[in-house]
Amino acid sequence: MSIRLGIIGGGVMAEAILSRLLKKNIYSPETVLVSEPQSQRRNFWVNTYGVQVSEDNREAARATEVLILAIKPQILEQVVNSLLGIPEKPLIISILAGVTLNRLEMGFPDRPVIRTMPNTPATVGQGVTAIAPGRHAEPEHLAVARDIFAAVGTVVEVPEALMDAVTGLSGSGPAFVALMVEALSDGGVAAGLPRAIASQLALETVLGTATLLKESAIHPGELKDRVTSPGGTTIAGVRQLEKGSFRSTIIEAVVAAYHRSKDLGRSSEK
Repeated sequence: MSIRLGIIGGGVMAEAILSRLLKKNIYSPETVLVSEPQSQRRNFWVNTYGVQVSEDNREAARATEVLILAIKPQILEQVVNSLLGIPEKPLIISILAGVTLNRLEMGFPDRPVIRTMPNTPATVGQGVTAIAPGRHAEPEHLAVARDIFAAVGTVVEVPEALMDAVTGLSGSGPAFVALMVEALSDGGVAAGLPRAIASQLALETVLGTATLLKESAIHPGELKDRVTSPGGTTIAGVRQLEKGSFRSTIIEAVVAAYHRSKDLGRSSEK
């Protein structure tokens, strides 16, 4: 059976995506080839998922309908050079942070290219992925990308000009949320709770609040107002957060990550 999906780079995000694609029967193992330089990792792919493997990037690109680039941005040029002269023109899907469509299309001229930004909750099927099409990407190519990333969560199409903002929010956001969960747990410990109970309460509070906001579609400010009663405990805590510039600190964290993503994008084109 011919290869339908090639993946260059067999790391954590590649595994998150492929494991869900196989579980949902979007691809079957015999139609997938993963190019990975480390023999131990290649053995893992074969033993765990039954896919084909190679250490030759050209094998992943030959006779492939879709080629996912799941490598470190620093080795993009090396990978591009390894694929020079390949006559096939698969759909190129990049999950490389900070690498622009212009840079990708320089490496893969006249090929359909889609830039994506998945985030780490994709590893549990709860991610959100932004996708931006290149000049040669047609609607059918976007449909393929949507199907692939829908397997690991929500898909949002954005113009590439917004991809750095996406990186700052949903790309870096899981780290910000994890930091907040840790801080909530520390607060519980400071108030006298055992660490295990504090961690459980913090995690479930964040998860439950996010689920409530998503399913009820109410504005976060409205939910905050519902929980805060006059002269109560919650408004006392909210007041302290406002004194510490909690809201503006979160905003500035997203903006800082956005600017860093733009810097990386400029560096990738030099």
